[in-house]
Amino acid sequence: MSIRFEVRRTAQVAKRDIYKGLLDLDLAKDWMQGLVRIQRLDEGAMIVGSQWEETRKIFGKEATEHFEVVQLNEPSKIMLRCDGTKGTTGKGLFIFTYTLRSFDDPTYTGIVLEGEINGLTGLARFFGKMLAGNFKKACAKDLDKLIDYLEK
Repeated sequence: MSIRFEVRRTAQVAKRDIYKGLLDLDLAKDWMQGLVRIQRLDEGAMIVGSQWEETRKIFGKEATEHFEVVQLNEPSKIMLRCDGTKGTTGKGLFIFTYTLRSFDDPTYTGIVLEGEINGLTGLARFFGKMLAGNFKKACAKDLDKLIDYLEK
Protein backbone atom coordinates (compact mmCIF):
# COMPACT_ATOMS: atom_id res chain seq x y z
CA MET A 1 0.00 0.00 0.00
CA SER A 2 1.41 3.38 -1.06
CA ILE A 3 1.02 6.40 1.12
CA ARG A 4 1.00 9.63 -0.87
CA PHE A 5 1.17 13.32 -0.10
CA GLU A 6 1.55 16.54 -2.06
CA VAL A 7 3.02 19.99 -1.40
CA ARG A 8 2.35 22.94 -3.74
CA ARG A 9 4.22 26.22 -3.73
CA THR A 10 4.78 29.27 -5.93
CA ALA A 11 8.16 30.99 -5.96
CA GLN A 12 9.28 34.30 -7.39
CA VAL A 13 12.28 32.53 -8.87
CA ALA A 14 12.92 31.37 -12.44
CA LYS A 15 12.20 27.68 -13.07
CA ARG A 16 15.82 26.91 -14.01
CA ASP A 17 17.07 28.43 -10.72
CA ILE A 18 14.65 26.31 -8.67
CA TYR A 19 15.76 23.22 -10.62
CA LYS A 20 19.44 23.97 -9.98
CA GLY A 21 18.77 24.82 -6.33
CA LEU A 22 17.11 21.46 -5.71
CA LEU A 23 20.13 19.61 -7.10
CA ASP A 24 22.96 21.75 -5.68
CA LEU A 25 23.99 19.74 -2.63
CA ASP A 26 26.69 22.26 -1.69
CA LEU A 27 24.01 24.95 -1.44
CA ALA A 28 21.87 22.83 0.92
CA LYS A 29 23.96 23.83 3.95
CA ASP A 30 22.66 27.40 3.50
CA TRP A 31 18.95 26.53 3.69
CA MET A 32 18.26 22.92 4.75
CA GLN A 33 16.97 22.65 8.30
CA GLY A 34 18.91 20.40 10.67
CA LEU A 35 21.51 19.47 8.06
CA VAL A 36 24.69 18.02 9.56
CA ARG A 37 26.37 16.90 6.31
CA ILE A 38 25.83 15.62 2.80
CA GLN A 39 28.29 13.15 1.33
CA ARG A 40 28.23 12.50 -2.41
CA LEU A 41 28.81 8.86 -3.27
CA ASP A 42 29.94 9.76 -6.80
CA GLU A 43 31.49 12.74 -8.56
CA GLY A 44 30.67 15.21 -11.28
CA ALA A 45 27.43 16.74 -12.45
CA MET A 46 24.18 15.50 -10.97
CA ILE A 47 22.79 12.85 -13.35
CA VAL A 48 20.35 9.94 -13.18
CA GLY A 49 22.04 7.45 -10.85
CA SER A 50 23.85 10.09 -8.75
CA GLN A 51 23.76 9.17 -5.06
CA TRP A 52 24.44 10.76 -1.70
CA GLU A 53 23.97 10.30 2.01
CA GLU A 54 22.21 13.09 3.86
CA THR A 55 22.60 13.40 7.62
CA ARG A 56 20.28 15.61 9.64
CA LYS A 57 19.71 16.19 13.30
CA ILE A 58 16.15 15.13 14.12
CA PHE A 59 14.77 15.18 17.66
CA GLY A 60 18.31 15.71 18.96
CA LYS A 61 19.79 12.68 17.14
CA GLU A 62 21.58 12.30 13.84
CA ALA A 63 19.77 10.38 11.13
CA THR A 64 21.37 9.45 7.79
CA GLU A 65 19.42 8.50 4.68
CA HIS A 66 20.55 7.33 1.25
CA PHE A 67 19.28 9.24 -1.82
CA GLU A 68 19.51 8.53 -5.54
CA VAL A 69 18.46 10.55 -8.58
CA VAL A 70 15.93 8.46 -10.50
CA GLN A 71 14.79 10.89 -13.19
CA LEU A 72 15.85 14.30 -14.50
CA ASN A 73 13.99 16.33 -17.09
CA GLU A 74 15.75 19.70 -17.03
CA PRO A 75 14.35 22.16 -16.03
CA SER A 76 10.92 20.70 -15.29
CA LYS A 77 11.17 17.51 -13.27
CA ILE A 78 13.35 15.84 -10.64
CA MET A 79 12.61 12.44 -9.11
CA LEU A 80 14.58 11.23 -6.09
CA ARG A 81 14.46 7.90 -4.28
CA CYS A 82 15.36 7.44 -0.63
CA ASP A 83 15.95 3.79 0.22
CA GLY A 84 15.12 3.52 3.91
CA THR A 85 16.79 0.11 4.17
CA LYS A 86 20.18 1.81 3.57
CA GLY A 87 19.73 4.44 6.25
CA THR A 88 18.66 5.18 9.79
CA THR A 89 14.98 4.58 8.98
CA GLY A 90 15.77 0.92 8.29
CA LYS A 91 12.69 0.37 6.13
CA GLY A 92 10.57 1.87 3.42
CA LEU A 93 11.09 3.32 -0.01
CA PHE A 94 10.43 7.03 -0.36
CA ILE A 95 9.95 8.71 -3.76
CA PHE A 96 10.03 12.50 -4.08
CA THR A 97 8.99 13.99 -7.42
CA TYR A 98 9.40 17.72 -8.02
CA THR A 99 7.51 19.15 -11.01
CA LEU A 100 8.23 22.76 -11.96
CA ARG A 101 6.18 24.94 -14.28
CA SER A 102 6.54 28.49 -15.49
CA PHE A 103 3.78 31.06 -15.49
CA ASP A 104 3.24 33.81 -18.06
CA ASP A 105 5.77 35.77 -16.03
CA PRO A 106 8.98 33.66 -16.23
CA THR A 107 10.19 35.02 -12.90
CA TYR A 108 7.52 32.92 -11.14
CA THR A 109 7.57 29.13 -10.85
CA GLY A 110 4.94 26.71 -9.66
CA ILE A 111 6.36 23.80 -7.69
CA VAL A 112 4.56 20.54 -6.97
CA LEU A 113 6.26 17.99 -4.72
CA GLU A 114 4.63 14.57 -4.78
CA GLY A 115 5.76 12.16 -2.10
CA GLU A 116 5.17 8.43 -2.09
CA ILE A 117 6.03 6.04 0.73
CA ASN A 118 6.15 2.28 0.13
CA GLY A 119 7.40 -0.81 1.91
CA LEU A 120 6.42 0.02 5.46
CA THR A 121 5.67 -2.88 7.76
CA GLY A 122 4.26 -3.44 11.24
CA LEU A 123 3.31 -0.40 13.27
CA ALA A 124 4.84 1.96 10.72
CA ARG A 125 2.35 0.68 8.16
CA PHE A 126 -0.52 0.92 10.63
CA PHE A 127 0.36 4.53 11.48
CA GLY A 128 1.29 5.35 7.89
CA LYS A 129 -1.20 8.19 7.40
CA MET A 130 0.17 9.99 10.45
CA LEU A 131 3.71 9.33 9.21
CA ALA A 132 2.77 10.84 5.84
CA GLY A 133 1.56 13.99 7.59
CA ASN A 134 4.93 14.38 9.32
CA PHE A 135 6.81 13.83 6.04
CA LYS A 136 4.57 16.34 4.28
CA LYS A 137 5.24 18.98 6.96
CA ALA A 138 8.99 18.36 6.84
CA CYS A 139 9.07 18.49 3.03
CA ALA A 140 6.98 21.69 3.02
CA LYS A 141 9.40 23.33 5.49
CA ASP A 142 12.39 22.35 3.34
CA LEU A 143 10.74 23.67 0.19
CA ASP A 144 9.80 26.92 1.94
CA LYS A 145 13.38 27.37 3.18
CA LEU A 146 14.80 26.76 -0.31
CA ILE A 147 12.35 29.25 -1.83
CA ASP A 148 13.17 31.86 0.85
CA TYR A 149 16.89 31.37 0.18
CA LEU A 150 16.54 31.63 -3.62
CA GLU A 151 14.22 34.65 -3.50
CA LYS A 152 16.85 36.71 -1.62
